Amino acid sequence: MIELKEVSLRYGDGTLALNNIDLTIGSGELVYITGPSGSGKTSLLKLIMGMENPTSGTVKVLDKTLSELKSKDIRCLRQRVGPVFQELKLVPGRSALENVLMGIRFLEFSRKEMREYAIDALKKVGLSHKSHSMVENLSWGEAQRVAIARAIARKPGLILADEPTGNLDQDNAVNILNILSSFQQQNTSVVVTTHATHLIESQKNTTIIRMSQGTISVEKRGDGI
Repeated sequence: MIELKEVSLRYGDGTLALNNIDLTIGSGELVYITGPSGSGKTSLLKLIMGMENPTSGTVKVLDKTLSELKSKDIRCLRQRVGPVFQELKLVPGRSALENVLMGIRFLEFSRKEMREYAIDALKKVGLSHKSHSMVENLSWGEAQRVAIARAIARKPGLILADEPTGNLDQDNAVNILNILSSFQQQNTSVVVTTHATHLIESQKNTTIIRMSQGTISVEKRGDGI
């Protein structure tokens, strides 16, 4: 699903964001990436999305080696990824349903399929009753769930969520993480960056990647841990 081999990323100002990383993430795996600000979490997500190119090493996503793809192929690959950004990027003056539909309007779905997938996605995040509410009238937790619905309406093989629990109280943060983790059951890989280590330490069937100064340590947890 995701494979990084000897990957380093150095920005133009000389900052070494990632340092010789080897990482494999399989289908249906739930992965939490933790670490202090500046440790490389967002840089790692950008590499996986094809938004940055590694200075050295190879990145493979959904069985495609990114360095071998043309720009149009990268765009096609991104259509198979459901991103959830820190900045929710919801469009004010539009309903929750309209925002989800806008997130999939350029994909190869029929109009009927788009509406069906958008309604189903809002149902999965518990917002069927808010589908016609303007997004500016939603709570922050509800708006975050709309962003997740927009991502999963794509029917992605991979969900990438960058700090989805930021600005949420503990109850809402737990709810968001539970929603994201539920997609393991559909064999969807889920990668989440988070500062909320207290919320994930007790979770099972997960992989925790701890980042520090562009390096990683990996801990895999099964049912018995």
